Amino acid sequence: MLVSSKPARRVLHVLFLALFLPLFALPLLVIVAASFATNWSGALPSGATLAHYRDLARGDALTALLTSLGTALAASLAALAAGTWAALAAQRLGRRARRVLDGLFLLPLAVPSVVVGLALLVAFSRPPLLLNGTPQIVILAHTVLVTAFAHQSVTAALARLDPAYEQSAAGLGARPAYVLWRVTLPLLLPSLTAAAGLCFALSMGELSATMMLYPPDWLPLPVQIFAATDRGALFSGAALAVALMATTLLVLLAVSRLRTRAGYR
Repeated sequence: MLVSSKPARRVLHVLFLALFLPLFALPLLVIVAASFATNWSGALPSGATLAHYRDLARGDALTALLTSLGTALAASLAALAAGTWAALAAQRLGRRARRVLDGLFLLPLAVPSVVVGLALLVAFSRPPLLLNGTPQIVILAHTVLVTAFAHQSVTAALARLDPAYEQSAAGLGARPAYVLWRVTLPLLLPSLTAAAGLCFALSMGELSATMMLYPPDWLPLPVQIFAATDRGALFSGAALAVALMATTLLVLLAVSRLRTRAGYR
């Protein structure tokens, strides 16, 4: 450990708990408590009920959750493919060209996501690429917003990758496509799964650009959470938020298992 003294470690643990509980754990606990409440007029919620969760199964929440899952999965896979391809291609470029490419991928992060949504809305509202009012434009917006994370993750992994593996395979007569498929990508698999998990989590919670683009028949769960809280149904919105967090966490745990197995390989 960086700190060898036992009293100093205790001080750090106390400091960590003092920062973690109010800043991270407490807001999540408040959301969970509100999802089981019917009233909150005092320090603690009252009127414990499961009605909000029963409504999730009967209403449009399940459809919205499946919509968010489909959007996040499609956007994550597209972002992972685009980011990995760009990172691999950047290896053959000069330093200045790599910087330009990195800047292009990081550009959507430098502006608010609502600006990205507006840009896509203007760009794809007329032929020949008329995507306005379709689920594809929502998936495209999510892909644009999360591709930078996939690209940066794969780029960092490639920088740490020992070129001796690829050189040895090429020296034995392997073609570039074979080296890529059988050597490079398996070595990058832990980073690829980590990037996919990050892209999925960010896509599941994206709201600003989605609000500008979603069609009526493609309603992601964050939009429904916003709509519920906007009309005053705070406890129902809390239950929707818990469902969103739980689903995202389960998928991330599954991705973490895949990453662990890939690391052992």
